Amino acid sequence: MNQEQETFDFDNSPGGPAGPSHPSGDSLTLAQYAQQAYLEYALSVVKGRALPAYCDGQKPVQRRILFTMERLGLGFTGTNGAKAVKSARVVGEVLGKYHPHGDQAAYDALVRMAQDFSQRYPLVDGQGNFGSRDGDGAAAMRYTEARLSAYSRLLLDELDQGTVDFQPNYDGSYDEPRELPARLPFVLLNGASGIAVGMATEVPSHNLREVAEAAVLLLKNEKASDDELYAKLPGPDYPGGGQLISSADEIRAAYNSGRGSLKLRARWKIEDLARGQWQLVVTELPQGVSTQKVLEEIEELTNPKVKTGKKTLTPEQLQLKAAVLAVLDKARDESNKDAPVRLVFEPKSRTVGQQELITTLLAQTSLETSASLNMTMVGADGRPVQKNLRTILTEWNGFRLNTVTRRTQFKLDKVRDRIHILEGRHQILLHIDEVIAIIRNSDEPKPALIERFGLSDRQAEDILEIRLRQLARLEFIKIEQELKSLREEAGKLEEILSNPSSLRRTVIKEIEADAKQYGDERRTLIQEDKRAVAEVRIVDEPVTVVVSLKGWVRALKGHEVDPAALAFKSGDSLYGVFPCRSVDPLIVLGSNGRVYSVPVSVLPGGRGDGQPITTLIELESGSQIAHYYAAAATQRLVLAGTGGFGLVAEVGDLVGRQKAGKSFLSLEGQELPLPPTVVPSGTAVQIACLTLTGRLLTFPIDELKHQPKGGRGLTLIDLDPKDALVSVAAFAQQLMVMGVGLRGGKPKEELFKGAALAAHAGKRAKKGKPVEGLKPQRVVAG
Repeated sequence: MNQEQETFDFDNSPGGPAGPSHPSGDSLTLAQYAQQAYLEYALSVVKGRALPAYCDGQKPVQRRILFTMERLGLGFTGTNGAKAVKSARVVGEVLGKYHPHGDQAAYDALVRMAQDFSQRYPLVDGQGNFGSRDGDGAAAMRYTEARLSAYSRLLLDELDQGTVDFQPNYDGSYDEPRELPARLPFVLLNGASGIAVGMATEVPSHNLREVAEAAVLLLKNEKASDDELYAKLPGPDYPGGGQLISSADEIRAAYNSGRGSLKLRARWKIEDLARGQWQLVVTELPQGVSTQKVLEEIEELTNPKVKTGKKTLTPEQLQLKAAVLAVLDKARDESNKDAPVRLVFEPKSRTVGQQELITTLLAQTSLETSASLNMTMVGADGRPVQKNLRTILTEWNGFRLNTVTRRTQFKLDKVRDRIHILEGRHQILLHIDEVIAIIRNSDEPKPALIERFGLSDRQAEDILEIRLRQLARLEFIKIEQELKSLREEAGKLEEILSNPSSLRRTVIKEIEADAKQYGDERRTLIQEDKRAVAEVRIVDEPVTVVVSLKGWVRALKGHEVDPAALAFKSGDSLYGVFPCRSVDPLIVLGSNGRVYSVPVSVLPGGRGDGQPITTLIELESGSQIAHYYAAAATQRLVLAGTGGFGLVAEVGDLVGRQKAGKSFLSLEGQELPLPPTVVPSGTAVQIACLTLTGRLLTFPIDELKHQPKGGRGLTLIDLDPKDALVSVAAFAQQLMVMGVGLRGGKPKEELFKGAALAAHAGKRAKKGKPVEGLKPQRVVAG
């Protein structure tokens, strides 16, 4: 059936009217229906499950858990000493009244809110096994108990003071708050993590005092500079502490855009033992890292497993194993109740440098890691948006000002209502005998009282319900005192509502009071440092790299290697030998101009055939290996292609960290790279270019550019359309031209120097001159 003709009838479908909203027509195409259904599902996940709200920092399930526990009277730790109840009871109430989803999802949310290693300021006080930072799960909900923590007061205290709107629950039988009247921006205090449809959030936690100071700063001056803002709030403050080693500029850039990556590091101390021994003790871990994870990484480094598809350990695995075992003897976890994190590392010997052990562990394990920052949340306009730090605080300040305005108006209405009642009582107490007579003698005392004393219906009703004990003389004095107090309070409340400056002062005063009561010291140290890089110790010794035509490589000790004595696999032969040192790189040049580098130190030695180079690099699909070269990083080379272009580079310029190599020599069409040409030392170096048609051109190397990042290079020799560059050489005084003789086609070599060489000299990019008496094939330094 044609897709545009395929329709879906809402009224007759199983989903019926419960499906996506649709236009006034009776049917939609299936494509339109699927699009609408998916968008509504996506919006439901984004706003109804995965993303926090800017105002209270809670996702719907968290907000419902807190509201349910408050309505169950589970109180606040340290106030009324409310007894904790089974978590299963809380989850049941949440599911039955407000959150019709899976019980495990609701319990997981409650567990996270009780974990002091997950949330900087836990909102739930959990009793029982609520999991550990090592990834251990919480006990079943029937075994654990929960009540509200003291921090939850900052979210729930003003709930019944007209501060927020309520909405019907999923079946309309109960009302639940749209948001909680947060007295501090919890979206920054505890952060948030979630994955929605097409977007995700990763808001780090922050220090309460610092967030409060930043909010107050923007309340006092919305145009405060970034320097002032970041002086108050310099960076995240994670529950587990650790160290933030990103620079101030990197942190600011992440805050200004709402997205970035921060570098974290563990914190440690050195404990001295007897006889000069010592041990490294890690006491704080980066966010999201557990002691179990670090120990597993140590085990993988020191006892590596053969990778899938391999028969033996790779050279990198062996190298890492040797590097770690050279400095580390033992690693153990001594964490306990008194020390939540205590990872002990014993050095191989007391002569091992402390910094050497620290650097190795930081570079090879999660003791140093990165944490993402993605401050996506549901904003004031109800849209899920990635926000920067200033926007979050500014929007929350607006929310708080509105909340305090609503709370103040609610209190003022209560005060005015009480004043109205007391004014009626005050008036009748002045004429108590007449009031009693009216009540005694009248069939309808309420209208009579209203008519006689000018009372309102509410005042008259209150007087008729008043107790006789409240007619005493002492009660009259109390009413006058209460009226005076209430009128003063009403005046203050009216001042807050009528004066924006007074409103801001009230909000600032309350934020500062909460910061003083609930604030604590920063846990995460912010101190810029460079990423740890482990330097693998390699013995610097002479070696000879042997490469076969089929790409088998090995490194033999010393430079006294006889190529004729080398043995290869059947059908294979020698490509070349490269005398170098063990600290040098082996460069592999691909047919597409991509370069790969392999440390000579990882090449196999011994008497075997070596190892295929393809196991040490990741060759780009569709390309082949063209040439090899091994030498010191400072060795200069000329790289050229058959298209007649070339450049000068050093071996070190060709080295990369990735096994997949990097693009270096730009080639076009059917061009191929020529073998790397070694540039001899000295100043009077010449470049010789030989073409397919036998033309030879020489020019000074100074006419070429050193291009450390590679590229197309400069024109070496001017080529005719059907011609190609076949050989390049760098020489100092004389040049050897190899080819075949014109008679008989036998191999022939001619040495060009003096006048014979000068005949082919010219400027770069010229055509050159033919070589007479020889069909040249290659040029090399004489």
